[in-house]
Amino acid sequence: MTSTTAAPASTAAWPWPPLLRASIGWHVAAVAAGVLVPGAAPWAIGAIVLNHVLITAAGLTPRSSLLGANITRLPAASAARGEVAITIDDGPDPVVTPQVLELLDRLDVRATFFCIAEKVRDQPALALDIVARGHSIQNHTAHHRHDFSLRGARALAKEIQLAQDLIEQVTGQRPSCFRAPAGLRNPFLAPVLHRLQLSLVSWTRRGFDTREGDAATVAARLGRDLAAGDILLLHDGNAARTAAGQPVLLEVLPPLVARLRAAGLRPVTLPEALNPSDLPTVHEH
Repeated sequence: MTSTTAAPASTAAWPWPPLLRASIGWHVAAVAAGVLVPGAAPWAIGAIVLNHVLITAAGLTPRSSLLGANITRLPAASAARGEVAITIDDGPDPVVTPQVLELLDRLDVRATFFCIAEKVRDQPALALDIVARGHSIQNHTAHHRHDFSLRGARALAKEIQLAQDLIEQVTGQRPSCFRAPAGLRNPFLAPVLHRLQLSLVSWTRRGFDTREGDAATVAARLGRDLAAGDILLLHDGNAARTAAGQPVLLEVLPPLVARLRAAGLRPVTLPEALNPSDLPTVHEH
């Protein structure tokens, strides 16, 4: 197995996004107005509340880049090659994931698994099987906490660093991409990812297959306006079941892959698709 070591934590300054730069100025102006202008305090408080609502809304919008860099499509060079990325979240699941791996082998498709690191730790053979079959494992936090987006910078860093370490300990490979639980985040996340040299990756479209058990509906959502460069989201963990009791992605993948190939599109893993400049340097040894 190829072993990898992480690139050193980034020492470059985090590039503040325009929204957060503007927010700092907005706060300063609001406080100054509240203190210096008679009767302006209620307006100043309202302005600050409005700003916080905007920041919260940005964090609750998974595909937003207002809080920092966020990959929602593959780079132009990858799209020009006709590539798409199938990403599969919330595993590895001891029942579902082996079936997914067998199906992907039959379809001759490589996918990216955004894994929960404690599940990787508990299912090491399954995680190694994912990698051995040519797929990629990336960071989906250590525990997939529902309050992830409410946590501060220190807690986020601890959670993501633990996931990095657990995944590397099991697979010998260190993730270069990160996806937040449900895509939800707060302003503290982007600086943490920058420091750990992780790229935030969301998706172009999702099938909502954790709550929708009808395979045709899920496939239609994923296939709407399908194009080169798309990043598609499915789940092996927490997967909804069809009327026959099957994890829905098992019925979605064959027609989805057939549609991709009919359109001349090729599924690849995220590390295959993303340019080296978009990802941390990984050194083999």
